[in-house]
Amino acid sequence: MLHLSNLVNTNFCPDSPAPPISVYAEAIAAKVISKCRELKLTLPRLVVEPGRAIVGQAGVALYKVGVVKDIPGVRCYVSVDGGMADNIRPALYGSKYEAVVANKMLEREAGKVTIAGKFCESGDILVKDVNLPSASAGNIIAIPDCGAYCLPMASNYNASLKPAIILVKEGKARLIRRRETLDDLTRCDLV
Repeated sequence: MLHLSNLVNTNFCPDSPAPPISVYAEAIAAKVISKCRELKLTLPRLVVEPGRAIVGQAGVALYKVGVVKDIPGVRCYVSVDGGMADNIRPALYGSKYEAVVANKMLEREAGKVTIAGKFCESGDILVKDVNLPSASAGNIIAIPDCGAYCLPMASNYNASLKPAIILVKEGKARLIRRRETLDDLTRCDLV
């Protein structure tokens, strides 16, 4: 048996859609058949774990805008109340995401911004150079396709608290994991 994990992707960005599963299957099968023939091996049973292809689009991360900092000629930063502690993927291996200003969905794009997290790290960038309507403090930024790996990879970096998880089904919202508290964070501390 040959176990292939997370080779089936999801569409994190509209400009880079994931190929259909058939494309993955044909490419993998062709390579396995070729190598098995070359090495005179019996063909293995292939097991593919679809992973993020199933759950990737099921999650949306919501962030509140804190400060908007426009540096003329350089970049406009939209700072949010989360970041690399709840979604390390962009900092860790350059994952790309799209974003919207959730409370301004019907407004015209005002320009290109970079969504920065709250941590004092140059790599704490959630989405770089995305066109959005004008954002201001208190607006809600939604980053879709966060259902795979964002929360399982979340940490308490810089003593941050992990966010709550809300399940929305058939128009009804339900809290399925509460936000962490300071007591949760310090529960194992002895001094």
